[in-house]
Amino acid sequence: MNWLMNTLGTSVGKKVMMAITGLGFIGFLAGHLAGNLTIYGGKDSFNSYADHLHSLGPLITLAELGLLTLALIHVGTGLLLFFQNWKARPVRYAVNNRGGGRTIGSGTMPYTGILMLAFVVFHLLNFHFVDKTHTTIFEIVSVAFSNPVYVTLYVAAMIVVAVHVSHGFWSAFQSLGANHPKYMPIFQIAGIAFSIVVGLGFGFIPIYISILA
Repeated sequence: MNWLMNTLGTSVGKKVMMAITGLGFIGFLAGHLAGNLTIYGGKDSFNSYADHLHSLGPLITLAELGLLTLALIHVGTGLLLFFQNWKARPVRYAVNNRGGGRTIGSGTMPYTGILMLAFVVFHLLNFHFVDKTHTTIFEIVSVAFSNPVYVTLYVAAMIVVAVHVSHGFWSAFQSLGANHPKYMPIFQIAGIAFSIVVGLGFGFIPIYISILA
């Protein structure tokens, strides 16, 4: 535990922890999206996917605890960095200079991160921590996305996720020491491509379900 506290005690250490945990969530997003895409195979395919996950029992519980740990470290470290930067520069510059490669993603990371956290809580309450005794996950999803408000909310949330990931993807590699003129453009392009796949992949699902409903 001391090594973690010592690491978080430096600005570089905090960025490294943000990078490691961020890449962990990127891996989760990829896997989660792959599973959710089974919904296009119909309700039986999607329910079979959900049942398979639940059949893993303790492994799923362990994975959920791992994700919770990553979330606590990522969010906590991110907030520490945000407040440290804010304290170091309490007065904003009169001119918002977007030079030096500053993008919408990099300029809004703390805010999109907070919005994503709120969305994750909302998502878990509506799809994970619900009574599934007399229903299936496909029916739960179908009922939720028959509501236009839910559809709009989820699509908006996926746009936020895409913006956050578009910067977080390549920034993670930069924090881990891959800041090389030859390779960074590749990571940046990969980050944008991945963010588009995630945004469209997750964002179109509620629209598709609402059309079927």
